[in-house]
This record gives sequence, C-alpha cells and structure tokens, in this order.
Amino acid sequence: MAAKAKKKSRPVVSGLVVLALVGTSGYLTLELRKQEDTGVTEVRNVGVLDGSRGSGGDKAETKGEEKWSRLENPARSVLRDADGRIKAVLTDGARTATLTGPARTFEEPASTSSKVSTTDWVRLMPEPWKKGAEKEKWFKEWYAEYEDSKEDDLFAFAFQYVAGAPQKKDEQGLVYAGDANFGPLNTTGAEGGDLRLEQSDFYDYLGTPYPFRDGATGTPEAMRAKSLDCSGFMRMVLGYRARYPLMSTDKSGDGLPRTANGMARSKEGADVLPLTGITPDDRPSGIDQLQPGDLVFFKLDTRTQDRLDHVGMVLGYDTEGHLIFISSREEVNGPTIGDVGGVSRLDGNGYYAKTLRSAKRL
Repeated sequence: MAAKAKKKSRPVVSGLVVLALVGTSGYLTLELRKQEDTGVTEVRNVGVLDGSRGSGGDKAETKGEEKWSRLENPARSVLRDADGRIKAVLTDGARTATLTGPARTFEEPASTSSKVSTTDWVRLMPEPWKKGAEKEKWFKEWYAEYEDSKEDDLFAFAFQYVAGAPQKKDEQGLVYAGDANFGPLNTTGAEGGDLRLEQSDFYDYLGTPYPFRDGATGTPEAMRAKSLDCSGFMRMVLGYRARYPLMSTDKSGDGLPRTANGMARSKEGADVLPLTGITPDDRPSGIDQLQPGDLVFFKLDTRTQDRLDHVGMVLGYDTEGHLIFISSREEVNGPTIGDVGGVSRLDGNGYYAKTLRSAKRL
C-alpha cells in the first residue's frame, strides 16, 4: 500500500499551512477555463430562470447573480458568480464538492520546495450529487452553511497528520490528530522487504476500538499507535473526520473499502480516470481531468499481482505548475507531499507519475 523505502529518517516540518494569501488563483477556475478554451468541454451560460436552451443545447440556470451550467467528462454541475468566477463544482455520483474560498498555501519545507497556493476547499456533501440537485432542500441548506465557511475541510484534515503537526484532542481527551507515522518498523529482516509494516488503519492511530456499521469492530494494535498507512490515512481524512461511510474490510459493509486496491475498484463515487489495467502501458493520459480532492491510485510494488497498492489525494498545482498529491508513505514514515522516495507529482515522468493507474472522485 506504499512505495518501497529509500530513506529511514523523517524530517521535521514547520510552517505547514499558511493562510490568507491574497490574489491567489483557484485551481478550478484555471482548469475549467483551460477546458473551455481547448474545447474539451463547453459551457454556455445562456439560460435564465425558465431554464431556456441556447443554440448549443447546453442549459444554464440563473438565480440572482449565480449561474449554474453543466460540464461533461465527468458529468458535473458548475456554479459561477455574476462575473463568471467559479464558486463550486459538483460531480454526478460524488459527495465531495470543491468550493472557492479564502486563499491558503500548503507546504512542507523540510521535505520539498513545492508550495500549493489555492482557493479551493474540498468538502463532503450529505448526499451524492446528481443533475438538478441545486434545487433540492438538502443542498440549499448544506451550501448555505459552507459557502463562505473557513471550517476545516479535507485538505486541512490531511495536513493535521504531517510531520510536526500539533496534537488535537476531543472533549474526552482522545488524540484524533497530530504527527502520524506510517507504521511500525519491520523487524523480520527479510531482504527486499518493507521498511515499515502496512495495515495501520485510522483506529490504530486513535488507539481505541471502532464499531463499523456492519457489526464488526476495529481493534487497535498497540504497536501501530499513531500510525496510518496510505489507505488508513484516506479513511482517517474522509471517514473518521469527514464522516464518509467506511467498510470494515474490502468485502464487508458499505462505503470506503479498507485498501487502496479496494477503493480503486469500488463503485463508490465517480471514476475520473477509469482503471484499465495495472501494467506500465495502462498509465492514464488525461490527468487534466483531475481536480482537488480526487483519490489517485498507483501500482508500486512489483511483488503483488493484479493489485493497486498506493492511494493519495490530489492537492492541486504547486507554484511551479506541477500537479501535487498527498499520501502516507513509509519512506518518510507518514503523510507527506515531499520528495523523499519520489516527488509528489502526477505530471511528468517521475516515480509516482509513471505508476499512476486510476483516479476516483468520492
């Protein structure tokens, strides 16, 4: 579930999140404009309150100063303000929504020079999106609550587990956030084996049993305390923190499966880059379709067959124009956007770019 180790030490990181950078352009606005300019998808905001169609057949709806329109590949709804600026993107079949909000910069200076400055905030809706859901009561109430909210989103959750992140405790004193490990050291001494053990789920980090909805109970192991492997990290961020339903295994329950392979092959959400295979020839080419919050899946370990073994979350473009993701890795012993063991870029021909196989929007 993680790349093979190249270095054992984990750097100390400071200055994890810098807030309120003025004038930063959002990933969504940039990418949607690129798509429209190149003809990949097209938006015509010609509709009014009666939902009339334009000559191109696209439909847009205006409510006050806001305008709704539709894009394809994948099918999604886009909300713009009166000046045409993106306010929200909501994908059919997915519960994650990307909203435009105050600018932030995410960085990990001890591990990488990459800095992702973004106005994108990724949040979890109470129901999967579908065409026309902007008219439904549940969405109106949800959007009214989060339209201008600075409450922690998925990105804020994720960076609360990188190196140097301070601990956070709930009212009962349970530590639910803070610097996370990937897993305990592998003491078997097997040549060519993993540096650190996988299978550390979110309840191992928490150190408390977790009752799943299928009746199973996740029982933490003491040696895995404060540890999250790659899929455990995603389950912590999306499941325990954002409350996306969680399966107890890849086969039991409903919601987000336990492993990277299970997540990639599940029917949850929308497949942005469909899985076609796991060989080097199956590397997807359309990474421009990715947006912040998407889960990306990799084939790293040549010892496993027919299985994807690593998962991360798209963060956005860094200040040098590279598409960056965050994931938990054994090389740095925990969540990172760093360069140890391979730069965290999805573009180009680096280690992770070449091993990318699919992507999903939950």
